[in-house]
Amino acid sequence: SNCSDITKTGGQMENRIAVLAIVIDEPEAVRRVNDILHENSDIIIGRMGIPYRERSVSVISLTLDGTPDRISSLTGKLGQIGGISVKAAISKK
Repeated sequence: SNCSDITKTGGQMENRIAVLAIVIDEPEAVRRVNDILHENSDIIIGRMGIPYRERSVSVISLTLDGTPDRISSLTGKLGQIGGISVKAAISKK
């Protein structure tokens, strides 16, 4: 484990609770989003998906429990997909 993963107590980085908001504007992006979410299912504690057919948009809300690095990594991977927007709110403790 490298230095950035160590807290002052010498243990592993502590988990945080986070909420991810994902808005999918392009239907072609849905499969890639779901693949990434499946790869990270171990930190997902809740998921709500709303297909808003009248506007051809899908909205996914995720609740996560993971290290800041894992949450940032997931957010970054999703952010690289064209046709979607993603934002995270992460607990302070």
